[in-house]
This record gives sequence, structure tokens and C-alpha cells, in this order.
Amino acid sequence: MSISLVSNAYLDEASSKIRSKPVPWEGYQRADLIASEELALIKKVDKQPRARIEQILLSDLQTYAHLYFRLLKKLQRVDTMQCLLVLIADALFDHEERIPVFLRTAEADPDLPFLPLLSLESTPLPVQHLKPFLSTLASLVQGPAPNKRDVAVQCLESLLARRDCRQAIWAVPGIIAGSIEILKHRPGPQMSCQVAFCFWLLSFEQNVAEELDKKYDVIPLLIDVAQGAVKEKVIRVVVATFRNLVTKAPMANLPAMLAAKLLPFVKNLYTRKWQDEDILEDIQYLRDELNTNFQSLTTYDEYTSELSSGYLSWSPVHESDEFWKENASRMNDDDCKQLQILLRLLKESTDPLVLAVAVQDIGQYVKHTDRGKKLVEKYSGKARVMELMTHEDSEVRYRALIAVQQLVSQPWAAV
Repeated sequence: MSISLVSNAYLDEASSKIRSKPVPWEGYQRADLIASEELALIKKVDKQPRARIEQILLSDLQTYAHLYFRLLKKLQRVDTMQCLLVLIADALFDHEERIPVFLRTAEADPDLPFLPLLSLESTPLPVQHLKPFLSTLASLVQGPAPNKRDVAVQCLESLLARRDCRQAIWAVPGIIAGSIEILKHRPGPQMSCQVAFCFWLLSFEQNVAEELDKKYDVIPLLIDVAQGAVKEKVIRVVVATFRNLVTKAPMANLPAMLAAKLLPFVKNLYTRKWQDEDILEDIQYLRDELNTNFQSLTTYDEYTSELSSGYLSWSPVHESDEFWKENASRMNDDDCKQLQILLRLLKESTDPLVLAVAVQDIGQYVKHTDRGKKLVEKYSGKARVMELMTHEDSEVRYRALIAVQQLVSQPWAAV
């Protein structure tokens, strides 16, 4: 990680204010919180011009590395800790070769609080130090302050570049959920690219590639980001992420991609001119994989893929009596697996489009299979369908009313 990577106007302004704010070093010495020798050392650099501090560090870097961390461990006042962190950051600015000197202070005291520096070293990061740092990043990513979110996302980009950090970050749901929310609020091109870059780095991990869309419905969101992008770099990183998801976990992601209509979008991308030639290779790979998968699907396969993705839309099958006449009974196969997936969407989704389509499907299912009414009742779907008649969305209410009519009008059949 380059230590100049985290660059933010808010952070620069805050650092300037911290540098100018007085710290009661003499008071700490009188209260026996710091030794007289430590006071003498810190006064040599406190509120001094950067050139003067540089001269001191050139001749006595190890002493000051230990000093800064000892004081950071001893003194708990926020403004004092901020001052020390700024002194450390200033010492490292444009001097990455100094990092090992600061990190070696842990040899004298393994408890030294050097969390701000951990991500700068190539050795594996101690989990006990990384966890609280990630917790802080999660709160910043989910917080209301855009400047702090920006800093947090830049930190995540740097950490995710290290394989040993990816699983730890994946294990913090707040970071992933917060990143998803950032994209949902349509940020500018730079932030969109940075967050998508984080997902790209995560997608190199096998378990993440298998679970990312299942847990966070990220595929339709990333498609939306790419479709609205005005910068090529945003599309580039989204397409690269999709390629990783297909390469690592095709069974988990291709159905969701087809259901979210990625194939026509990728075909459109293939016709465009690109400054970056590598993007065309990724687009062609996606087009070929999606097309092969699409050609092998029957209509019912398409429907079950859409169900598995959790992203329902008004594709023709949902209102086709012919489709339901031929396939409604297949929903009962494998202990009613597909019916249970449909009912789970009906119970758990908050998206009005998904709810409207799902409740429409319940009506079609009941209409075209003798066992439908009893099975919907068995899996606790009837009450949910009736609840949706009072949903705030008019389309959901209308589709729920039709489904209830089917539930009421169909005769009971023996199971």
C-alpha cells in the first residue's frame, strides 16, 4: 500500500487543525503521566516547522518512533492521541522506508497501539489488532458523513489488496452492507469505481464469489452501476468483477446474471469502442459464458434461475397460462423446492416488483395445479398473500387480490 493512497481534503484540513491545537505536555509531566525525558523529546518536535522535525528524525528516528507509540499508549485524551497520530503520519509521509523502524517498536512492547500502521507492512496482520480497525471502518462506511466514508473506502481498497485481509473484511457484514448502500445511492464516478474495486478484490476469494450475490443481491446492483456509468473505468472494474464471479463460482452466479438481463447488456458493451483493450477480452468472455448457459436452458430452467437469483421481473413466463399449464406441477418436485423458494421471496423481499411478480406466480401456480392450494397453505404462504392485499404499492395489492381469488376459488384436493 502506498501511504499517499488515502488522500482526502477533509482529512488534510482536520490534520492542519490538530497540528495547531496546543497539547498540555507539561501538565502530563506534572501529573506523572509522562517522564521528564519524554517531555523534553516531544517538545523538540511539538509545533515545530516540518523542516526542523525532519532534521531531528534524520538523526534520531528510532527514539521518536518509540516515543510516539509509548505516548499513544499512555495518554487517552482524544486530542492528544490525534496529535500523536498526525506526528506519525507526518514522519511517514513520502518516507515509506521508515515504516519498518516504527513497526519494530512492537519488539519492545507487543501491545503498542500501532493499528494505523499495520496495513503498511507486508507481513500478516495480527487479527486481534485488525478486528477493531475493521469495526471502525464499518461504522464509517455506514455513517452519514461522506468525507469519512471516503477515507474508509480508501482504507478498504488498500487492505483488500492483501489476501490475508480479505476474509477478515468479508466477516464484517457492516462493511459489505455499507458498501452496497453507497452504490445504491448512486455516488459519483470516483466513489462508484472505488467501491466496485473493493468488490473486485473480494471476488478473488472462492467463498466470497459463491456467497456474495446470494447474501447481498449485488449482481443487479453492479449492472445498474455499469449501465449508469459515464466513465470507462467504472464499467471496466464491474466487468472484471463479473468475470471473477463467473470464473470462481459459475453455478452460483450465472443464473442470477441471466435473470438480471446481463447478457443483452454485455452484447451491447461488445459493440462499443474502448480505450482499454483488456476490457474487451472480459466482455467477450462474459458474453460467451452467458450465451452458452442461456442456450442450454429450457424455459423452465430460465424460470428457476430467476427464482434462485431472487431478482424477479416481468418476463413473459409469469403471465403465460401456457407456461404454467406445462410447468406448475414441476414446482412440487424435490419436496416442493421451487415453491418454497418462491414463498421465501414472498415473505422476505421488500422490493415491490419482486413481491408483485412472486404473488402473481402463486396465483398462477394455484390455478394450474390441483395440489396448489393445500401446499401453499402447508408452507405458510396463504397468510402472506392475504397480507399483501394491504401493501402500500398498488401493483402488489392488485396482484395479491388476484392470487387470493385463486386460493379461494380453487377446490381442495387430497395431498
